[in-house]
Amino acid sequence: MNRPASRHPAPGVSLATLGARQLARITGFDLPPERRARLLEMGLTTGAEIQMIRVAPLGDPIEIEVRGYRLSLRKREARGIRVACL
Repeated sequence: MNRPASRHPAPGVSLATLGARQLARITGFDLPPERRARLLEMGLTTGAEIQMIRVAPLGDPIEIEVRGYRLSLRKREARGIRVACL
């Protein structure tokens, strides 16, 4: 069952729009609760600094660095993570 993520989108831009090596801070999520919970467990919390490392040759997945480790995410997940560029 798909529920709408939120009626009021979090401020910022989508993580999926960042370029390579760009730094940002997570400002919120536009994801269903179950997807958001999974990302929170991986350390992607509001206020965490992240760096876009690279995008796969065909555009999916993307690799980011957060809290000292690297993580690969699908673009559809990254679109729901709101960030403010640093």
